[in-house]
Amino acid sequence: MTGPAEEVLADPVGLVVRLVGNVEKHLDAARVRDIVHAVVRARAGRRSLAQALHDDPSLLRTGQPPAPYCVAKLLMALHDAGAQDVALPRCGECGRACGYVGSSTGGRWGCSRCFDKPAVCAGCREERRVVSRDRRGEPRCANCPDTDGDPLRELAELITSLDPALNADAVLAALGRATVRPAGQRRLAWAVVARPELLTSAGCEAPTPAALRFIDELVKAGATKVVRPACPRCHGVKALSKLLDGKRICRACFAHHAAVPCFGCGAVREPATRDAEGRPLCPNCMIRQPANLEECVGCGRRKPVANRLPDGPRCQNCRPRVTAECGICGRTALCDMSRATGQPWCDRCQQRWVACSSCGTVAQARSGTWEAPLCAKCTNPDPDFWGRCPVCTVTWQLSPRPCQRCALDQRVRDLLGDTTGAIRSELSPFHAALTSSERPDVAFAWVSRSKARDLLERIGRDERPVTHEVLDELPPGKVLAHLRSVLVATGALAPRDERLIALEKWITATVQARTDLAERRILHGYAVWHHLRRLRRRLGEDHATRLQDLNVRCHVSAADNFLTWLGGEGLTLGICTQPDLERWMAEPTVSYRDETGHFVRWSLQHRHASGLTYGTVRWTGPRGTIDSEKRWADARRLLNDDTLPTPDRVAGLLLILYAQKIATISQLTVDDVQSDGDTVAIAFGTSPVVLPIPLASLVRELVATRRGKAKIGTPDEAPWLFPGGHPGLPLTDSQIGKRLHKIGIRPKQDRSTALFTLATEVPAAILARMLGIHIKVAVQWQQASGGDWAAYAADVAQRNPDQHNSQG
Repeated sequence: MTGPAEEVLADPVGLVVRLVGNVEKHLDAARVRDIVHAVVRARAGRRSLAQALHDDPSLLRTGQPPAPYCVAKLLMALHDAGAQDVALPRCGECGRACGYVGSSTGGRWGCSRCFDKPAVCAGCREERRVVSRDRRGEPRCANCPDTDGDPLRELAELITSLDPALNADAVLAALGRATVRPAGQRRLAWAVVARPELLTSAGCEAPTPAALRFIDELVKAGATKVVRPACPRCHGVKALSKLLDGKRICRACFAHHAAVPCFGCGAVREPATRDAEGRPLCPNCMIRQPANLEECVGCGRRKPVANRLPDGPRCQNCRPRVTAECGICGRTALCDMSRATGQPWCDRCQQRWVACSSCGTVAQARSGTWEAPLCAKCTNPDPDFWGRCPVCTVTWQLSPRPCQRCALDQRVRDLLGDTTGAIRSELSPFHAALTSSERPDVAFAWVSRSKARDLLERIGRDERPVTHEVLDELPPGKVLAHLRSVLVATGALAPRDERLIALEKWITATVQARTDLAERRILHGYAVWHHLRRLRRRLGEDHATRLQDLNVRCHVSAADNFLTWLGGEGLTLGICTQPDLERWMAEPTVSYRDETGHFVRWSLQHRHASGLTYGTVRWTGPRGTIDSEKRWADARRLLNDDTLPTPDRVAGLLLILYAQKIATISQLTVDDVQSDGDTVAIAFGTSPVVLPIPLASLVRELVATRRGKAKIGTPDEAPWLFPGGHPGLPLTDSQIGKRLHKIGIRPKQDRSTALFTLATEVPAAILARMLGIHIKVAVQWQQASGGDWAAYAADVAQRNPDQHNSQG
């Protein structure tokens, strides 16, 4: 058996139950244990109670202070439960046994008669026992009540004149719910009458927490002019549970204010406790303190306690888990027993966020089935069954810890906020997007990653306004690209063509890498003044596509490779001859042949080279197989196979039926779809195309259910028909291509088949307007397909009228 000191640390409740059982014979051990749990909820308080009774067990028989006040609370609770052998607590002043005593400093407690100090009454000016206080806070005896008006009537008149949506009965009912005692109601009424702005703008300066509860009750009763106060530090409308510098602030801001470096791990957090020398410890270090470790009955090691069972404490690894069928998803896996339903549930269901099948709220699943999950409110609608998040007081939960959304808010404020936790105005939309995301667990995991955390910390410490130039100074990578897209989507940053910016940086690096100044000047002129200038003129206000970016990179790489080959052969572009060029063309390792030919012709045009010829190859038609049967088979499969995702079906049908490039499909917006009754049309070019009924139904479904994978910062009204993984951006054409390949569509070959078939059926001018392609492209495809609509039109024009009429 462990020694007494160890028992105080290891099992304080068990020690108190045993000591009380030695004295009290009219209550069983289980009842005493329940009373101890109800009287003292915190572990530190239970240890204090156990230590006091261990040091002086006679307190249970005498009830005589000095002793911690928790001993008096235990004695009062035991008597209320029917105890007869333990003593009532005695007043430390008069020694009288009392059914109720109040606490005092120094471990003393006493009755109200001894603790209530007499004062000079403001009415009779005699020193008497204080019964109440008037609106100026002056003491009043029992013979001199305050008769200076009715504070409740004045309060009702004030609020009904301020907010006509409320009547006097509603105001008084809200007051009764905010505070029960008449004295407290009068104090609250006097405070509001003296400062009516407490109800509208200065609620954070409320003299008592009851004033905040009163404001909440008025809002719940339908008040429209009364507003819940915002935290004066973070400006968020939430529960103001802490008092700092005379103002009431939220729990998160108080934690940020009280944060100090933890003595154990160095993390800057609000201390959960302090060690014997007064040094602060965070919650993680607190539970790992040797004094807080207990011997696990499962593994026998001293570890933090995860569960307490009748046989003793259990660590996290030894907590009772059974292999059972999960009550939500039906999988057979390791499960814990849900305190909400009493059924087993697996780890996957414990972490799952869903849209509740009953109320539609996005929250953690607490019951129901995998297909029809239920949130906490719909699992058990009894509000007394659940606790509330201590920060926002909104989330229904059984845990006493802050909810995930409030924990996320605190983490973001630690990273982006100043010393008071306030977020700069230009970052407020970004902060709101993070904390209001449907999946706070996903956002919390993202901001907890080392790279994202470091970026956010650097942005928070930088006092300059957040701009693209400031972000460009940070280490590049996918995390920065995602952060930039979130800032743009939330309005914290203006949109910018990131693909074009990256292309410009790549061109600059490629040009600067050439050591020969003449070659550098030639490559700069070709890349910047030829390709980039043409690309910018073509884009206008639009952003560059992947294919446009790839086209420029290929041409510049071809020019750079050719210049490098010339340098390796001891040549320059100015002295290169036709035999030298043909020798380069004959090498088997040559890449970018067509692009290099373009560079050679440009060099001749700009007199960087002379005497060279590099012919072009005219396009004569598709090189791949034209398989019309496969085209229609794929179209029928996409129209009828309900197992395929709707976005993939629509993208594939637009490619197969209307020969649309993947780059065009990715840039389609909801505005490009025109729905009028039963008719659905989509605009690829200047003339909208009316879609057949099966495809029209799929497009309607896609418009209604489209949803990207971005969980953070996604705008409420994203314009894209195919939203992507970055907030506010469409699905990239490369991703669409991968998804189509996955379902058996070959974009290049299938689009060629579609264009070849359409070119044989539709005139080039109509084909260009309908599909949004250039007229020259339409003519080339028409000629390649063997149809010559221009010749047909000329033949019709040459017919004589009589022959035309007879044929008509």
